[in-house]
Amino acid sequence: MPGITREEVAHLARLARLELKPEELDHFAGQLDDIIGAVARVSEVADQDVPPTSHPLPLTNVMRPDEVRPSLTPVQALSGAPAQEQQRFKVPQILGED
Repeated sequence: MPGITREEVAHLARLARLELKPEELDHFAGQLDDIIGAVARVSEVADQDVPPTSHPLPLTNVMRPDEVRPSLTPVQALSGAPAQEQQRFKVPQILGED
């Protein structure tokens, strides 16, 4: 597999709007080449007899059951708020809308 060239790194840097120095182009070219090689090795390991999984352990529904529990009252929830209005948190206007 051919290595990543300085020109390809420079092109990627332009797309990402990054300004790289000439010595950084060589440095990153080597690093990107190593990364692509590592990804290629991982794809070689995956085989047809290995089923796709979302988790390495066979877990099913590990969430707790839903239970109704008491929550904070509006007064308790707003007790630490620096500003409130009509039982709501009051925050500074940021979009210039009414």
